[in-house]
Amino acid sequence: MRPDYFIRFGCAIGLWLGLIAGSAVLAEPRHGIAMYGRPALPPDFVSLPYANADAPKGGRIVFGEPGGFDSLNPYILKGNAPWGLGIHTVETLMGRSIDEPFSLYGLIAESVETDEARTWVEFTLRPEARFSDGSPVTIEDVMWSYETLGTAGHPRYRGTWDKVARMEQTGARSVRFTFNAPDRELALLMGMRPILKKAQWEGKDFAESSLDVPMGTGPYVVADFEPGRYITFRRNPDYWGTDLAFNKGQNNFDEIRYDYFGDGDVVFQAFTSGETTSLRETNSAKWLAQYDFAAIRSGEVVKSEIPNQRPSGMTGLVMNTRNPVFADWRVREAMILAFNFEFINQTLNGGTEPRIASYFSNSVLGMDHGPATGRVAELLAPFAADLPPGTIEGYSLPEGDAARALDRGNLRKALALLEEAGWTVQDGALKNAGGQPFDFEIVLSSGATETQSIADIYVAALKTLGITPRVTAVDSAQYKERTNNYEFDMAWYTRSLSLSPGNEQLLYWGAKGVTDPGSRNWMGMNAPAAEAMIAAMTEARSQEEFIAATRALDRILTAGRYVIPVWFSKVSRIAHSAHLHYPERIPLYGDWPGFQPEVWWYEE
Repeated sequence: MRPDYFIRFGCAIGLWLGLIAGSAVLAEPRHGIAMYGRPALPPDFVSLPYANADAPKGGRIVFGEPGGFDSLNPYILKGNAPWGLGIHTVETLMGRSIDEPFSLYGLIAESVETDEARTWVEFTLRPEARFSDGSPVTIEDVMWSYETLGTAGHPRYRGTWDKVARMEQTGARSVRFTFNAPDRELALLMGMRPILKKAQWEGKDFAESSLDVPMGTGPYVVADFEPGRYITFRRNPDYWGTDLAFNKGQNNFDEIRYDYFGDGDVVFQAFTSGETTSLRETNSAKWLAQYDFAAIRSGEVVKSEIPNQRPSGMTGLVMNTRNPVFADWRVREAMILAFNFEFINQTLNGGTEPRIASYFSNSVLGMDHGPATGRVAELLAPFAADLPPGTIEGYSLPEGDAARALDRGNLRKALALLEEAGWTVQDGALKNAGGQPFDFEIVLSSGATETQSIADIYVAALKTLGITPRVTAVDSAQYKERTNNYEFDMAWYTRSLSLSPGNEQLLYWGAKGVTDPGSRNWMGMNAPAAEAMIAAMTEARSQEEFIAATRALDRILTAGRYVIPVWFSKVSRIAHSAHLHYPERIPLYGDWPGFQPEVWWYEE
């Protein structure tokens, strides 16, 4: 790794912030678009800066995944589709660089045009763009895709579609979207919708789960699959976009395969036996202690650590406030106090990993933990009466005892909060004034051995408070079904967050998710303050306003006490075959969608 790597990270953040105050974007066709100012790469760029334009083509990469799949449509609520399907076989009008917080470059579209206020956006298609069957991509395909996804697709598409006042064809290869709401991010989001072939879906119900492979324009096609066991993608030798500058150094493998196994332990065994060729390891202690098998010692397998400077996001046990048990913030704080993170981290990770301090921690967008000041305080002030304690005054997670499973001091504080909320220990069990026990279920995905270990330690601590939750492990399909419909009390939760948060935050924290199935609002929060901060983020016209609004949102989420956070890592740990290589220059986001397998390659 080059010594100027971390310096470059700082420069990239500085460039992003500088672009926010850049000149206005004029209404003329351009090769790319950024959230603020202009994209970093010029119209004549040769390749993405983190791609090796000279990477050889060929070989294969094989991943192991826990669980399974029962659908091949990743764009709807029903069914459980394989991870790689939408990534490898379907494209969007614009492609994202993961070396910039939010810049898009022409992919299916050769140009993008918008006005200074971002009240509309227009895309012009490349005449050479083709579906995998060789047929041309038409404006009719694009318009059908957008309307179908916005009305019959997964709920994640609907919020953006609701802000489109008009979609119209403006030329033989051009389409314009006019918006009905002030939202500067919409011009970019409209370039990020999957483009599907309209003719393939005639006479079919798009919203129904099926094993029909959606036809796309991407560099790969589905070569073979068996539901729940494997899916293989073959590089399309006739792929229309091979010579695009955006694609130089990408899509290098002849074959990408995903094999599915019963649980994480079996995935690891499959890797050590050579059945798979790349594995991400999320447990730092395991990375240090168990990656010493024969293939590592012989050099056939190597260990790589990929750094990043993206927000920590949120991982942990989420509490569903739709259940009255968790509706009171004092109860949620008690649940957090009972979770001895320091002991769990020491037991499972050797104490090496930092705890997630807030949703956007580890980045410029993260909240301060002291009292809110300046513009952050101004944004929060109108909602002060309805915000949980600590939102404005300052909030930090409690610290536990790494040497003991039970932190008695935190448990006493937890019990005091529970008593304030109307729960007392009666005959050895925590009950309310009506004698009803404090009862809830923790839902986990089967085969997730690490999360099961965390839950086991946590349940033992809760028993000292008179709480004995049920822990239920379900297969991946049931887990998706239950979480889509919020049929859980507490569940394992992961939410990755970027340096360019925007409209997707409404899907994560918006009030519609309290009742509408399929949102990412698993906690069931209904906070007008959060929605106001998201609006301020998407309408921001300066770096100060955007960062202040995001930090204010971070305070609302963290002090809401919806999730019991665990740890995050500043690096991704990937063990892989020595024949698999990645570029020397690592993108700003590090190991993120768009990195592996996109810019990796195979070499003997």
